[in-house]
Amino acid sequence: MKQFYLLTFTFLFSIQLWAQDRIASNSTASRSEVLAKNGMVATSHPLATQIGLDILKSGGNAIDAAIAANAALGLMEPTGSGIGGDLFAIIWSAKDQKLYGLNASGRSSQNISLDYFKERGMDKIPAFGPLPVTVPGCVDGWFEMHKKFGSKSMKEILFPAIKYAREGVPVPELIGFYLNLSAKRFKDYPNFADTYMPNGEPLKKGDVFANPYLADTYEKLAKKGRDGFYKGEMAQIMADFLQEQGGVMSVEDFAAHSSEWVEPVSTNYRGYDVWELPPNGQGIAALQILNIMEGYDVAAMGFGSGEYMHHFVEAKKLAFEDRAKYYADMNFVDVPVEELISKEYAAERRKLINERAARTYDAGKLEQGNTIYMTTADKDGNMVSLIQSNYRGMGSGMVPPKLGFMFQDRGELFSLEEGHSNVIEPGKRPFHTIIPSFITKDGKPWISFGLMGGAMQPQGHAQIVINLIDFGMNLQEAGDAPRIHHTGSTEPTGGKMTDGGEVNLESGFEYDEIKKLLLRRHKISYSLGVYGGYQAIMYDAEKGIYYGASESRKDGQAAGY
Repeated sequence: MKQFYLLTFTFLFSIQLWAQDRIASNSTASRSEVLAKNGMVATSHPLATQIGLDILKSGGNAIDAAIAANAALGLMEPTGSGIGGDLFAIIWSAKDQKLYGLNASGRSSQNISLDYFKERGMDKIPAFGPLPVTVPGCVDGWFEMHKKFGSKSMKEILFPAIKYAREGVPVPELIGFYLNLSAKRFKDYPNFADTYMPNGEPLKKGDVFANPYLADTYEKLAKKGRDGFYKGEMAQIMADFLQEQGGVMSVEDFAAHSSEWVEPVSTNYRGYDVWELPPNGQGIAALQILNIMEGYDVAAMGFGSGEYMHHFVEAKKLAFEDRAKYYADMNFVDVPVEELISKEYAAERRKLINERAARTYDAGKLEQGNTIYMTTADKDGNMVSLIQSNYRGMGSGMVPPKLGFMFQDRGELFSLEEGHSNVIEPGKRPFHTIIPSFITKDGKPWISFGLMGGAMQPQGHAQIVINLIDFGMNLQEAGDAPRIHHTGSTEPTGGKMTDGGEVNLESGFEYDEIKKLLLRRHKISYSLGVYGGYQAIMYDAEKGIYYGASESRKDGQAAGY
């Protein structure tokens, strides 16, 4: 009975997400797309977007703009990003006419292993504290991108973020909400209040937040390069602090870090090539979902129909079983990527879907929290799809003294199951949730996009692609349309789905269609803040213009010139 009342409440208030009386767009759009000829930036904070645009206008390229905006977000949106976290990017090089993939995720300490946790009687890796901290990869990612594609100096690129860090920046609404939650969780952790609670109070909307420690750190990076972070005094400060808190990270772990340029992988969905990065991330789950859905006449089902939502959720469940079993650091295990994303494999998996919600699936038999997403494009045709995160909330709670950032807690996503592909090992990258995406058509760039939000990301990516291609939505409509978020799947950290999980439905779905899901035995709920955050840039090659879209659920902005 409680479930029925909850659904009724959802239906009655479903109008709140939908635009009011817009003439030119369908009812899912909150605003128009942004159109511009010379360049476009879309981020989750308007001031970071403006910084990216300023870099473009002053002669920088899309890569320079992406680094500058990401650095700004480390100050302006510390609840979802920062140099204590990792980074992934897909870059379209106009000069080379090809995509490049960057895996800038960090590794576990050489001093930690499965035995470390067994000897202490621990059956899971804690979410907070020093033990889930892996080496932050963001800074090395910036310098790798810059070395390969950058045009401005890093001093010029980091200057706007340094200036804002010294002078202060007003806290917007949603970020203020999450900063307040983080303060409640971390206020007694060392150095947190000193950095993130000016005057001893949690930051809230309208407060002006300055972070002089981060400004100092950025200035050292601009002067000394990536070694200013991974070697020398700063590395010593970070390692000493983590060890004082009970961790095992060493200066040698920081010094040994490096990013990896990887080949993006793709599947063709109804004539469009959708690109993701290979594991240790979860991007290929989006490709697996799309391959399964391609076998249905999705357009005929109709957006928001019970039939479409049922088949989508079941496709997601199937993909996530493989995600839990196979996805891991490919330098440690042989992940069968080509087989997982093949059309033949999808056809076999599709046969398992029937008219009722499955309570459990097995992985296929083969041979073998918060985040920021942003995208940039420049006048020469370069495009960057970039995602960066500290993982759960603001991260581990570990704020090294007077450096202005928090360490990520990515190591929580290792498994402690002996023999598992994703089991913790020394110097290994954990399973990762953050994934950038890109779509090409006939070998040419079309859309750079991403949708942040933990396990929401691959199912969100697939929904965006389906909205664009099957349902004919424009770039903004595709992001504003209400989303499906299935939870309860088998996870890479362990556990098995046995009850079918739960379908979270955002406001905007018709109750008559929700009833059809109930009749198929899906468990339905209504949640807030679990549907991810979207940014996108589309290139119209025929007219030579960019279209930008930004997430209405966040504080962000798409802007061009």
